[in-house]
Amino acid sequence: MLELRDITAGYDRRSAPAVRNASLTVAPGEAVGLLGPSGCGKSTLARVAALLHRPDAGTLLLDGTLVRHWRHRAPRALRTSFGVVFQQPRLSADPRLTLADLIAEPLRATGRRDTVPARVPGLASTVGLTPDLLTRRPHEVSDGQLQRACLARALVLRPRWLVCDEMTAMLDASTTAALVAVVEEYRTETGAGLLAVGHDRTLLDRWCDRTVHWNEVTAPGEPTAGAS
Repeated sequence: MLELRDITAGYDRRSAPAVRNASLTVAPGEAVGLLGPSGCGKSTLARVAALLHRPDAGTLLLDGTLVRHWRHRAPRALRTSFGVVFQQPRLSADPRLTLADLIAEPLRATGRRDTVPARVPGLASTVGLTPDLLTRRPHEVSDGQLQRACLARALVLRPRWLVCDEMTAMLDASTTAALVAVVEEYRTETGAGLLAVGHDRTLLDRWCDRTVHWNEVTAPGEPTAGAS
């Protein structure tokens, strides 16, 4: 179980936090949609859930165990149990890497370099990347192709939890459908839990087991500010 309790978080302690007193749970194997308008703070909460942003207050529990460290201070086994896909692939991809190297990046970073030849081509095919695309760099492919590579990177370590933060916001309908199908196939195969952040209620309702609106996540009467 992934549990966020009374989370307050933001990028500038001198201003109002982006997230204030937010609580959310995701059960193993469950797909939860987090719905809210731009700027409400939902992406900040997603980063806290994925151990990418340390909250200013509140607690995060994973399988009943209190999480005490975030980012690179968190134990490797904990960090690698999360796969994250962001809204803008060009901001989350190293422009110097080919798509093959982008997908393989987590394997090399965790000392699993020897698994790259067996893992990367098959996973690239799963997300819809042809072999000729794997030798190209981000500026040589479309947003949709790059996001496919970013999804493959998120899945390459076989995470137990997926956080998709506006993953399809910049994509056309066919690419959106293809990437959602890949995520669902992976969840069916592994039993991974999913937190899908977005502002498209129709998509989240079709994709997820339940959709929670931002107003249901934050404490009543507690306004939020900041960019999501």
